[in-house]
Amino acid sequence: MTPPVALVTGANRGIGFEVARQLAGLDHHVLLGCRGVDAGTEAERQLRDRGWKASSIELDVADASSVQHAAAEIDRVHGRLDILVNNAGTNFDNDRRAMDVDLAEVRSTLEINLFGAWCVVQTMLPLLRRSDHPRVVNVSSRAGSLSGMEGGAPSYRVSKTALNALTRMMSDELRLDGVLVNSVCPGRSATAMVGFDGRSPDIGASGIVWAATLPDDGPTGGFFRDRERVDW
Repeated sequence: MTPPVALVTGANRGIGFEVARQLAGLDHHVLLGCRGVDAGTEAERQLRDRGWKASSIELDVADASSVQHAAAEIDRVHGRLDILVNNAGTNFDNDRRAMDVDLAEVRSTLEINLFGAWCVVQTMLPLLRRSDHPRVVNVSSRAGSLSGMEGGAPSYRVSKTALNALTRMMSDELRLDGVLVNSVCPGRSATAMVGFDGRSPDIGASGIVWAATLPDDGPTGGFFRDRERVDW
């Protein structure tokens, strides 16, 4: 029996790498989606050195042709995709305000945090539909929750709010296909995006891995942190 195949975007460091590490430790074959070939190769080596199944794959979520090429490669080698973790993200612009932020910066952030994830799901969907237990996890943030919305970090907040909305739409449209789609907030984790100020990435990653490995009767269309529902 072949192991489940999981693609994690932005997987060469931080939360993404920790998610990949935990999934590999659960005997998944992990595909580390990375923009940089060298970074992906090094991340792959670290997992393979532990005896785990891992392959790096060049993937820039903001480049549709890159996403299509990655999908073709996954199809050629594996023929399906069981888990997609949309982790790639950028620009926690906490020093900006909505009233004076450069809208070009907002558009650039949306290109990765929203449209990138959207493009990856659309492109990988035929592969996910070949899985017996397909799962999609969008890595979000409570910074995008409307219930607690405040000022600051406008590009990041808007992108994550929109990603949460996309999660709800996708979960409804893919329900009959058996694809469970959820958003997960890993919490403020000690990664490069926030200057390594926060809790250990393995804690936040564990909630993402939980959503990626839900049973068939698990929730879909939810927003979670540490396996608990949080407000939209």
